[in-house]
Amino acid sequence: MLYYIFDILQEKNIAGAGLFQYLTFRAALAILISLSITLLMGKRIIAWIQKLQIIEKSRQLGLPGEELKSKTPTMGGVMIILAIVVPCLLLADLTNVYIQMILFTTIFLGLLGFLDDYLKLTRGKDGLAGRYKILGQVILGIIIGSVMIWHEDVVVRVSVDEAEQYGYEIVKRVTTERATIAQGAIVTQTVDLCHVKTSITNVPFFKGNEFDYKTLIWFLGDNASFWVWIVFIPIIIIVVTAVSNAANLTDGIDGLAAGTSAIIGGVLAILAYVSGNTILADYLGVLYVPYTGELVIFSACFLGACIGFLWYNAYPAQVFMGDTGSLTLGGIIAVLAIMIRKELLIPLLCGIFLVENLSVMIQVSYFKYTKRKYGEGRRVFLMSPLHHHFQKKGMHESKIVSRFWIVGLFLAVLTIITLKIR
Repeated sequence: MLYYIFDILQEKNIAGAGLFQYLTFRAALAILISLSITLLMGKRIIAWIQKLQIIEKSRQLGLPGEELKSKTPTMGGVMIILAIVVPCLLLADLTNVYIQMILFTTIFLGLLGFLDDYLKLTRGKDGLAGRYKILGQVILGIIIGSVMIWHEDVVVRVSVDEAEQYGYEIVKRVTTERATIAQGAIVTQTVDLCHVKTSITNVPFFKGNEFDYKTLIWFLGDNASFWVWIVFIPIIIIVVTAVSNAANLTDGIDGLAAGTSAIIGGVLAILAYVSGNTILADYLGVLYVPYTGELVIFSACFLGACIGFLWYNAYPAQVFMGDTGSLTLGGIIAVLAIMIRKELLIPLLCGIFLVENLSVMIQVSYFKYTKRKYGEGRRVFLMSPLHHHFQKKGMHESKIVSRFWIVGLFLAVLTIITLKIR
């Protein structure tokens, strides 16, 4: 909303109005507003949750300190969602299809998680049945995948020669000037480019780092471009469902999910800026995805909201995010990565989520296997997800969280390095 007001002010040549045209300025402002909302509204939201008696029930898992958490308010994800949505509505271009998609993702998963928390904590039930949560994530994946395939503004910029070579659907032709250094002098040349509809994405670590999903159905020949949605949409569903549920599993001890998500959000902001900036995309040899620059604003809101939430969620937590927050954070991360064509980086960037998820899968699979073979179930970990294994070994949860954050930072830096490693 402020975006449009300052746009009008700039047209009237009001001094300082042009600042809003800079992504970096709006991103910094987004972080400040998000932090302000969580810090100023946090106590009121916690008091409101306590008034509704939405509190964590005792889990009785035999973990140290769990009896102290039995009365902690949950559903604090409402705070995160407000701190993301409000500054985004104020500072982002709401006509941008990517902003529309990510806001829809935030609200959709927020409502899904809220319903799960409400049933779990107010009616004494186990919450929303797993199949219904999966159904909601599948629906979201179908919507996001469909928009990515068919919306006219979801395009990638390539050279005209490349578009003709691979038979991409050309939406718009553009001409730009590219500067190169030849014999010690800067030479500017005109380059013919175009915006195309395509299912290509970035592949890390490889030269010419592009992969087209239609190659998975190469046997359809020239019809592969038309039928690519058959493989693309299911892949999007898998990514959204896996990351959303993995974030949910990671939310087990104070500050772990919020801090890890903040690190990931910061990297996604950098990747969105690179993908939406024609100069940086050309220099780094990654796909230039028009209109994705606005996602820097959303990523900044996401980062500010996660850091602000830590004010109340760091050990000892005054509030838990619940499924309202964890399902939403994971879904946002997945959809952001998909929109900037960096979904193949998720296993690396979201390595903490991946390991937490795998620890549960390994534990359950091995338990079932040994029960069938030996008549009694055996375990690989003392308890899953993995952070509970370390708790069972006697490690304090603050140390676990700190070390997981350090690993998350290592993976974040490695993810950024992939922009240059080919």
